[in-house]
Amino acid sequence: MDELFSPEKLSTYTDRGIDLLMQFGPQLVLAIVVLIIGLWLINRLVKVMARGMERSKMEPTLSRFLQSLVGIGLKVLLLISVASMVGIATTSFIAVLGAAGLAVGLALQGSLANFAGGALILMFRPYKVGDYITAQGVSGTVTDIQIFNTILTTPDNVRIIVPNGAMSNGIITNYSAEQTRRLDFVFNIGYTDNVEKSRDIIMNILKSEERIFSDPEPQVLLSNLGDNAVDLTVRTWVNATDYWPLKFALTEKVKAAFDREGISIPFPQRDIHIYQHTS
Repeated sequence: MDELFSPEKLSTYTDRGIDLLMQFGPQLVLAIVVLIIGLWLINRLVKVMARGMERSKMEPTLSRFLQSLVGIGLKVLLLISVASMVGIATTSFIAVLGAAGLAVGLALQGSLANFAGGALILMFRPYKVGDYITAQGVSGTVTDIQIFNTILTTPDNVRIIVPNGAMSNGIITNYSAEQTRRLDFVFNIGYTDNVEKSRDIIMNILKSEERIFSDPEPQVLLSNLGDNAVDLTVRTWVNATDYWPLKFALTEKVKAAFDREGISIPFPQRDIHIYQHTS
């Protein structure tokens, strides 16, 4: 034990330590400097990226995710570079990291497709929170756009979760994208009823409603002569937010006015003729 700490051994250890320090010291110091400067530059880059995304009004969810992704990726590359500077072999590490990434990618194909779809939706904005849409066979108001899923709420307050991969590759009908919509009705009257009188009744109701646009002017058109009724098609333009309230209100008003004026609303019927043959 005393031989390990004899003056000769201590002198040997000191000389070796000095040699190692002289050999690897500059590389270690340089690696530490590169690490500190690299981390500072990465943080600055992420902040500049965040300001640019904020000015471009990018969706906050996508902005935060991209900032995190870029920051983590650059830091991993920085650590690999610093490790190689101090003499650590990184070839095997990079190969293992690549293989692990490939395995994870194959295992999470569906999730990655949803992630890519979410990124596309947040970037190109075919719909936004608050829009009423129909997609993938379901309809509802968009309450949240996550990176993997879109959350819809139906009018009867049922939550629907739709994967973004399917949303980005399917047909989306956005009823809230435009500020105005055309409101269409079809009212049926009997063949014995006066068409002009019926048209005037409907037009008076439309003109009395302030929420209906005067330009384009509302139209009441005779659109079809059916088996049991004459069809009057009504076309009028309204604000998108007034679409459903007006649809219900006008239907009720027209029905009440027809009843007051004696305009019939026919229902399907058949005439049966019975012939009696005498032998």
